[in-house]
Amino acid sequence: MTSPRRQHSQHRRPPSPLLSLSLSRYALALFFSVAGLLHFIFPAAYAAIMPPWLPAPLLLVYVSGACELAGGIGLLPARTRRLAGIGLIALSLAVLPANVQMLLNARAAGDPAWQQALLLARLPLQAALVWWIWKVSRQAGR
Repeated sequence: MTSPRRQHSQHRRPPSPLLSLSLSRYALALFFSVAGLLHFIFPAAYAAIMPPWLPAPLLLVYVSGACELAGGIGLLPARTRRLAGIGLIALSLAVLPANVQMLLNARAAGDPAWQQALLLARLPLQAALVWWIWKVSRQAGR
């Protein structure tokens, strides 16, 4: 005979996919909101990784930070979620040159190989980030 506690655990439902997507949406919104705020707190660090061929690096830092912040917040309400997702995907592609520049800067500075490897590994992670944005921004409902 099984104990009442064991019977109860046998009837637990698996986590709802909607709950998982909601948690994922909140995590992604927090990620982009914090990242956006960091552009305003540490603008020089972001300006340092702007490719030299881009004009007005500090302005681009502030614009990209504002877009990250707006996109992160925009993922929360269903009404703006899809547009925020499109914007964040475009932004993630637009900042790829800065991610490449960060790697080039590390190589030029002779940074340790493990740091360079992490920066190199970060590049394909942009594709995973784009997928995550797409998945979360297609979520219907609250």
